[in-house]
Amino acid sequence: MLTLKAFAKINLVLEALGKRSDGYHDIASIMQTVDMFDILTFELAEEIRLTCTVPGLRADTNMVLKAGKALKTATDYKGGAVIGLEKHIHRGAGLGGGSSDAAVTLTALNRLWGLGLTAEDLCSIGAGLGSDVPFFIYGGTCLAEGRGEKLTRLPDLEQAWFILLRPDIPAQPAKTARLYAMLRPEHFTTGEPVSKARQLLLKERSIRPGLLYNVFEKVAFEAFPGLDKYRDKFKSAGADEIHLAGSGPVLFTTRSEKGEAMAIQEKLVAQGADSCVISSVKSQQIEY
Repeated sequence: MLTLKAFAKINLVLEALGKRSDGYHDIASIMQTVDMFDILTFELAEEIRLTCTVPGLRADTNMVLKAGKALKTATDYKGGAVIGLEKHIHRGAGLGGGSSDAAVTLTALNRLWGLGLTAEDLCSIGAGLGSDVPFFIYGGTCLAEGRGEKLTRLPDLEQAWFILLRPDIPAQPAKTARLYAMLRPEHFTTGEPVSKARQLLLKERSIRPGLLYNVFEKVAFEAFPGLDKYRDKFKSAGADEIHLAGSGPVLFTTRSEKGEAMAIQEKLVAQGADSCVISSVKSQQIEY
């Protein structure tokens, strides 16, 4: 049996460069794994079966099952596996939980089934499941381009602390597609925010809060009614730079010292906000 962690992610920088002829958007993003994770177990079996701590996630639409079936199809493997999924990453929050689960499933079954596929092979399969899946096969700190599937590994970010605030906002179907559809040409950028952040990463292995950027913040407060109230809670707790996590609606701010992060989180808790403090995860900490 294999037991592996599927880490969440934060988009430190997320730009939309323009809309493509295939309907997707070209993006440029610096992505970072963080210490919030689901736990998956894998054991050989005749067929692929999934058990999950959240009953509604056992359906065929689950990314774990999709990944297992895609790997079987790509390799013509005849067996299966019993997969257990213990959910901890907030669902529909913009933290990449489903994509991370899929990536871990590909890497774990590659080992369990003795397929011998390379990371590049797995990324190719993963890209067909979701734009973020290839990133999670590598983890750490990466530049993502194209739809998000073209990756360049970057120096690991020195340890940083992220305070997350999860708004009590109902889940929205096809949330990410809806946010992309709301973007207008004036929201598109040319790659400068990513370039500046990347230069600092290469030099100092850090990104100043003022360099963080997320294009979806241009439309998120329209897409998620009431999100502005949670941003105000964050501000009153002492956060200055507040950003959307991926496609949201989770909000985050960052600090270099754990004590400072905990102080902000304590003030959020006093306001009744659902919040937590997590840290960045380096690529060598990820055991796939």
